Order: sequence, then C-alpha cells, then structure tokens
Amino acid sequence: MAANDEPLRKADYEALAEFRYALRKFLGFSEEAAREHGVTPQQYQAMLAIEGVPGRNWMTVGELAEQMRIAHHSAVGLVDRMEAMRLVKRSAGREDRRRVQVALTPKGLRLLEKLYRVHREELRSIGSQLTGSLQKAAARIPAKITLASPPCSMPEIED
Repeated sequence: MAANDEPLRKADYEALAEFRYALRKFLGFSEEAAREHGVTPQQYQAMLAIEGVPGRNWMTVGELAEQMRIAHHSAVGLVDRMEAMRLVKRSAGREDRRRVQVALTPKGLRLLEKLYRVHREELRSIGSQLTGSLQKAAARIPAKITLASPPCSMPEIED
C-alpha cells in the first residue's frame, strides 16, 4: 500500500482538527488586533506583505494581488483605501515608469510596528502549542506527496 493510500485513523482527523483550531484562534486574534488598531484585517495583511518582501520595501499592485490572493482590481481598491488613510504611497517604477510601486508611509510603518509587536507577543504565548499541533498533524504525512496547489511565488506581474 502506497503512503498516500494508508488508511486514516481517528487520531489523524483529531490532529488536523487541533491544528486547524489553533491556527484559526491565532487568525481570529490577528483580525481583532487589526481592528483594535483602526485597520481591517486585509489592510494589515497588505501592510505586512508590502514590508515583508525580501530585499525591498515596496511591491507592485499586481504582486500585492498575488500575495493577498485577490483579483487585481480588488488590490487596486485596497491600495486606494489605504492611500486615503495615508498608510501607503504609490510611485512610478524606477525601471519601468508604467509599473506602480506601493510602499508604506511613515504612518503605515509605525502602525505595522505596533501590530507586529502585538502579534509577536501572542506568538510567544501560543507558539509552542501551534508548532506542537502542526507537528502532530504532519506526523503521518508521507514525505513525497503532491501538493493540492503550488507554493505561492511572486513572479513579475504586469500592472
């Protein structure tokens, strides 16, 4: 019997349910923390995505759409709302002026830092539970499996 065909046990479902619950609790915490700081959860995720790009502190609208897993026009609306709140600024691309780059403003950076610190404290509090749940859920996953969807990447996307 191949590893993917092994019969599932009740413990497999319990471990996955435990991890899913722990993850959902953290995400619920994150959503509430964003709201308490005056932004939507999606706006917080966008700020984190923009500042979290490896090697730079900006992202194109197309890259943001991909990172957020939303339609391009939805990302444009999100950036419009964040720009109105003075959390982000747009600028023409350095290499290609047709491409719009989005970066956090000093106000956006200050807010992101506050939210980062709140999230870091929560992760310190629940991190071992979350990783323990993940390890338990992943324990019976075969080493060689086909992923349901490809890992998220950030290919150059035209805006």
